[in-house]
Amino acid sequence: MEITRKAIDSLRIEHITKRFPGVLACDDISLEIKKGEVLALVGENGAGKTTLMNILMGLYHPDEGSMFINGEKVHFRSPNDAFAYGIGMVHQQYMLVPNLTVLENIALGYKKAWNPLKLNLQMVRDRIDEISAHYGLSVDPDAYIWQLSVGEQQRVELVKTLCLGAEFLILDEPTSALTPQETDELIALLKKMSSELSIIFISHKLQEVKDLSSRVAILRHGKVVFQGNTIDHSSSDIAALMTGHEVNLPQNDAPACTLGPMLQIRNLKVKSDRGFLALDDLSLYVCKGEIVGLAGVSGNGQKELAEAINGLRKVESGEIVFDGVDIANFTPKQVIDCGMGYVPEERNTEGIVPSFSIKENLVLKDVESEKFSNRTFLKNSVIQKNGEDLRTQFDIRSPNIDIAAGSLSGGNIQKVILAREISRNPKFLVAVYPTRGLDMGAAEFIHKQLLQKRNEGVGILLISEELEEITNLSDQVAVIFKGKIQKVIPASEASRRRLGILMAGVEDDEQI
Repeated sequence: MEITRKAIDSLRIEHITKRFPGVLACDDISLEIKKGEVLALVGENGAGKTTLMNILMGLYHPDEGSMFINGEKVHFRSPNDAFAYGIGMVHQQYMLVPNLTVLENIALGYKKAWNPLKLNLQMVRDRIDEISAHYGLSVDPDAYIWQLSVGEQQRVELVKTLCLGAEFLILDEPTSALTPQETDELIALLKKMSSELSIIFISHKLQEVKDLSSRVAILRHGKVVFQGNTIDHSSSDIAALMTGHEVNLPQNDAPACTLGPMLQIRNLKVKSDRGFLALDDLSLYVCKGEIVGLAGVSGNGQKELAEAINGLRKVESGEIVFDGVDIANFTPKQVIDCGMGYVPEERNTEGIVPSFSIKENLVLKDVESEKFSNRTFLKNSVIQKNGEDLRTQFDIRSPNIDIAAGSLSGGNIQKVILAREISRNPKFLVAVYPTRGLDMGAAEFIHKQLLQKRNEGVGILLISEELEEITNLSDQVAVIFKGKIQKVIPASEASRRRLGILMAGVEDDEQI
């Protein structure tokens, strides 16, 4: 049936309930959002936020409850119905085809450009240019998705959604991959867009919630536990309502490192997927019992550095000396066997095997060890106990440890990866965005784990675009720009402004 498109003046959901095996994901949820309003939806990992939004988009069907647009009851059988009403969503896990270009990805859903004989790619290109110019969102239509950084992919998702005509926008953790400067730009953009669009904004970053939203709704265990005006509540108030307790992110106040270097990178040259030098004569060292935070705008070589260290990317020249051994161009298994831990940027494709169970993912790197196998056969009872112990220790929210890891929320997948890497007692840990997508309570726990490992003598390279995370946890902060280390400074001297200037490639002025 053809849907007659009308402007969305209000969207209301009443008594929405959704069950999965062993989990009540949404429990009698009722919300309303009006035109020009920004509603922040917050809650801990697994609280039901993404499930609820997937129901709004027609990806899931509710077991109970109703949805109304402009007072009229609607039922979405698929995302196409949601698009027809002007509802669009930028998902936390991007819905892009890696081996297609930006232009081709957007063309897939842009039906106006399709006719029986030919796909009008020029029409799609013109639409991208129009949206990019209108909202100030620059993207390269001819770049392949696999060549883009996570932050660039997020921008593509936003442009794609707007190209399809969204006037009611759902954003699921839209700033999780952005630098502080990019985040500030996006918040300013969304404020401007809210005069034309209604926005539901899902975020764990409570300062952004305060900066952007007019109202906030808090979910806990699938229920709405609070709704109110954002301006009436501080970030700490919202965090306490989310978690049920006061949240205090820890800081690194331990004495400076006096142990010898654990990782020494010398004159490293590594190519990007596009063939140019992503790392150009980069040098850096990290001591035992030291956290070095690597700050930089997404796409300046962070991914290539992490992959080169862990044997996932070829080193053209230079050395990666780990505990006295040059591991440049070692295989990933050889690097693991040397005692390296790794939390990758792409948790779904590099951090876990989505179809494997939680307990299997927790022993991926150790299935050949005597602890978990007896040559031919796995020790299932030991693997089961290991999984149960880590599930409890890291607060992995799941009905059991036998379900597929890919069915977990993004934050809980991150906890599975961190549980596996930290529990292996590595000599060194490369942590890439370790708290991306985690709520404040989970971030507090992870920060404590990293600091504990640091105090036990483990060296840590912390790659993050959260400047507060870097300055809170690091002993030293290294700023990367176009594949080179711009400067290394003590964390105590690393102000947000000074780091932002260095990240932009501007020569440092110590008086800043």
